[in-house]
Amino acid sequence: MEEFHKVRRLPPYVFEQVNRLKASARSKGADIIDLGMGNPDLPTPKSIVDKLCEVVRDPRTHRYSSSRGIPGLRRAQANYYARRFGVKLDPETQVVATLGSKEGFANMAQAITAPGDVIMCPNPTYPIHAFGFIMSGGVIRSLQVEPDDGFIPALERGIRHSIPKPLALILNYPSNPTALVASLDFYKDVVAFAKKNDIIILSDLAYSEIYFDGNPPPSVLQVPGAIDVTVEFTSMSKTFSMPGWRMGFAVGNERLISALTRVKSYLDYGAFTPIQVAATAALNGDGADIEEVRDVYHKRRDVMIDTFARAGWTMPAPAASMFAWAPIPEPFRHLGSLEFSKLLIEHADVAVAPGVGFGEHGDDHVRIALVENEHRIRQAARSIKRFLASAARPADNIVPLAARR
Repeated sequence: MEEFHKVRRLPPYVFEQVNRLKASARSKGADIIDLGMGNPDLPTPKSIVDKLCEVVRDPRTHRYSSSRGIPGLRRAQANYYARRFGVKLDPETQVVATLGSKEGFANMAQAITAPGDVIMCPNPTYPIHAFGFIMSGGVIRSLQVEPDDGFIPALERGIRHSIPKPLALILNYPSNPTALVASLDFYKDVVAFAKKNDIIILSDLAYSEIYFDGNPPPSVLQVPGAIDVTVEFTSMSKTFSMPGWRMGFAVGNERLISALTRVKSYLDYGAFTPIQVAATAALNGDGADIEEVRDVYHKRRDVMIDTFARAGWTMPAPAASMFAWAPIPEPFRHLGSLEFSKLLIEHADVAVAPGVGFGEHGDDHVRIALVENEHRIRQAARSIKRFLASAARPADNIVPLAARR
């Protein structure tokens, strides 16, 4: 049977191949250390859970909620931006709650994209950044990820060689998957370019609070005038270890927020009210919960970088996010990220995310998530050390899965 039009536009889900192999190995008794999916393992702070339990006992909160977020939640997000970034937002017109940043991105794509619209998007990047627009009829023009001196020239080439002129530019710093961080000076240059060329900026700032070098990542909205062309998406999933709660935000330009709010009003009634109240309490907190989460990821990062390097796999230490973007070890680089990821499951009992799942320009890397405790990370390093040592011995040469079929 022929696939439906939108489904045909989507490539095979690379991560599903790894997930199937992982499930098969576990069904045979293998203890797979899963560093693939960015699914936080830390419990949601007790104060947030307690607030949920308190509110959920009131039957009045069991009814439909507000799609754009209850007023207190939108005010709390506006206050967070004022404290953290010095950015003033009107909670009535410039803030909308989303069911996580992923839903926000997808529905923004629905709201602003006409068939054939060109979107400039980093490659590699988190899949929804590109495929939210592809499913909405848009066309993706890939850009480099690095926020350096080559970025503006890349934008200029995108303008010259795109017909029609690009509608929007997607930014994601700290980046998923590469963990790269942008500076405020970089954002100033991008905002000036966007305003000059009448381009919308859509910024994914989901990892704003997971940073390790003492320098909090900036918001593009800190640039004077950026709000004229920008909407920024944030998430409580990583900041407060609330991934299953599905709570995020879009903030920024009033016209764009209005378009997103209108689309959402047709599609959902918002998150469960007790979740919104608990999220409000989290945002209005003293920041101790955020610092605790950040400290855990910092320690895990240091353990992973150290133990993996001693195992024979050296990689850059991420300055932010909950991921390391790891170059495939040289002896395996020719295989590509998917086959290498399969080998790690089969021979080291370690799961990682193939870089090609984030775009073809990521195929020489894998993404490693800091979602296991320090003991398990050390265990993974020991297994990888044995795997790399075995692969280095010609007599025990490891054959890629694809070559056995």
